[in-house]
Amino acid sequence: MIREQAIDMLNENIQSENMRRHCYASEAVMKALARRLDENEEEWGLAGLLHDIDVEITNADPETHGPYAEKMLSGKVPDEVIDAIVMHNEMATGKERTTKFQHALAAGETITGLITATALVYPDKKITSVKTKSITKRMKEKAFAASVNRETILECERIGIPLNEFAELALNAMKKIDKDLGL
Repeated sequence: MIREQAIDMLNENIQSENMRRHCYASEAVMKALARRLDENEEEWGLAGLLHDIDVEITNADPETHGPYAEKMLSGKVPDEVIDAIVMHNEMATGKERTTKFQHALAAGETITGLITATALVYPDKKITSVKTKSITKRMKEKAFAASVNRETILECERIGIPLNEFAELALNAMKKIDKDLGL
């Protein structure tokens, strides 16, 4: 599947503009991680773009979100991409993430929420105004963006990237597509 086909599939299955933006942000972060870790940028980008392809169909049900995507994507993207997508929601599988790809997608898609929330509290609401230090500071504030799982973000360390570097990489990736994110 090429990116244009993935975007068509995203648009067919996700109506929420904010959810689409989250997927674009996740794609950008995953591509940056792939470059940093010398992995397949196209595949990692597809995983970021399509990781929530079933979220509206399943109503984000923790029991079915992820495994349903497997049915939707089977035969369309490489098995490694599907595996990372399914495992970004461990709750549905009853298994723990074990691979670099799985940890990268889980951490990468999760930090996009913290970065977006941080941008939205800035007076101009622009991601270009956000500093890495603000993100790492917000990581410690459990009440801020309370639904963002800090432990999942910290899985960046399992792929050999310290939190500070990870936050900077993710922020810079999102800044490059600020117009697509509406930030």
